[in-house]
Amino acid sequence: MSLTVVNGLPAHVLIVHFVIVLVPLSALAVVVGAIWPSAARRMGVVLPLLALVTLASVPLATQAGEWLEEHVAGNALVRRHAELGDGLLPWAAGLLVLATAIWWTARRSAAAEAGSGEGSRPVAARSATAVRVVTAVLCLGVAAGAMVDVYRIGDSGAKAAWQDGFSKTARGDNG
Repeated sequence: MSLTVVNGLPAHVLIVHFVIVLVPLSALAVVVGAIWPSAARRMGVVLPLLALVTLASVPLATQAGEWLEEHVAGNALVRRHAELGDGLLPWAAGLLVLATAIWWTARRSAAAEAGSGEGSRPVAARSATAVRVVTAVLCLGVAAGAMVDVYRIGDSGAKAAWQDGFSKTARGDNG
């Protein structure tokens, strides 16, 4: 087994499914963690670890895709898919940065809540709320960008693989 071929199939065809699942899952987890602090505390270190695995899966799929691109007949659809695929890494990195920030903030706020009494300052609470709102908006933007990019890449890959590659009528269908 290598990073180019797995069980006789191009590895890209298999590895890309990790990206298709992990990017939306990480995006959803980041948004939930940003909007719902108690969920971020419950997710704990799993949140940045999920985003790290997501980030690692992107270059693996890209590398396997570049190998596959060299082993198929080149056309505009394949080239377009490869170009779009190169743009996902920054989105995945953004998810990792945000997931790590949410995790770290959730840890800090949990420790602060455990150590503080009832005399918390209202200015600090307003400041924390403002930061949480800005973070949530940023998370929504990065999550949406990542998911739209995954969709666009997947759509272009499906078109490259299946364009004119099947019959619109079933075998034996006379109508």
